Amino acid sequence: MWEWVSDQVFKMVWLNDLAGRLLEFFGMSLDSKLGSSLQFFIFDTIKIFILLSVLIFTMGVIQSFFPPEKTKVILGGLKGWKGNILGALLGTVTPFCSCSSIPIFIGFTTAGLPLGVTFSFLISSPMVDIASIILLMSFFGAKIAILYVIVGLFLAVVGGTIIDKLGMENEIQDYIRKMEDAATFVEELTWKDRFRFGVEQVKEVAGKVWPYVIIGVGIGAAIHNWIPESFIQTVLGKDNPFAVVLATVIGAPIYADIFGVLPIAEALFSKGVPIGTLVSFMMAVTTLSLPSLIMLSKVVEPKLLALFIGICMVGILLIGFAFNLLPI
Repeated sequence: MWEWVSDQVFKMVWLNDLAGRLLEFFGMSLDSKLGSSLQFFIFDTIKIFILLSVLIFTMGVIQSFFPPEKTKVILGGLKGWKGNILGALLGTVTPFCSCSSIPIFIGFTTAGLPLGVTFSFLISSPMVDIASIILLMSFFGAKIAILYVIVGLFLAVVGGTIIDKLGMENEIQDYIRKMEDAATFVEELTWKDRFRFGVEQVKEVAGKVWPYVIIGVGIGAAIHNWIPESFIQTVLGKDNPFAVVLATVIGAPIYADIFGVLPIAEALFSKGVPIGTLVSFMMAVTTLSLPSLIMLSKVVEPKLLALFIGICMVGILLIGFAFNLLPI
């Protein structure tokens, strides 16, 4: 039963078959590189936008229960590892990319929340949201999806704890520390309001990410059918001891979210790239994109920014190497 649900609901095998039949109807051979590439592109594009719409609507409804004002109240009384755990968990029901998390991070900081808690949130929010779990299950299966989320949350908690223990509160930009937290009345929403918010979230997020999805699927289709497997194995295969490092360094500057990066990871996986190398690549893209680091540099001092990057990079590398050792 679970295998059927995994194949037909999460992986949407039926949609891949439908895309293939459509191309064959128009006389396209699926055995050709062009036909196979078009099948990959049509299938993955439609699949991602179906999942994107359903997941973001669901996440929008859930997020309506946790506006930043309420989240600040929930986190306000917690410190230490308990606060870091809760901050990381709350990051799973908030924005889908690192740049979207920065304004909430500023709000938490001006509200006087512990710095470690805010950084646990900042790490987990783009890396490990509920949407990531479902998307990863649809591409790689439940085991890898669950492991990805567990280690992502672990990195967020450990990273926040390290920053908290080092006492970096003075490494926030002066203008942020001088900002006053505005007391905001939290309006109680009806279910109709929450559903409307979910629909608006779909429109907003889809409007922002669709170019990255198209580009990501296009790159994935090219990797899947046009780049020789031997070349990919040489660069990112299990016999290259620096593959995890290379994947992390390549991924870090790229600005994309989980919706844009997964088709690339899927294509690389089909070419035999180890899962740990792919996990490092995906985590680096979602957490350490260049635009988000530029935004963060306007909020924190260079010392704290360097520490944040260092913690994330080391954590991502260790996770990647560990995943490659697992029999999965």
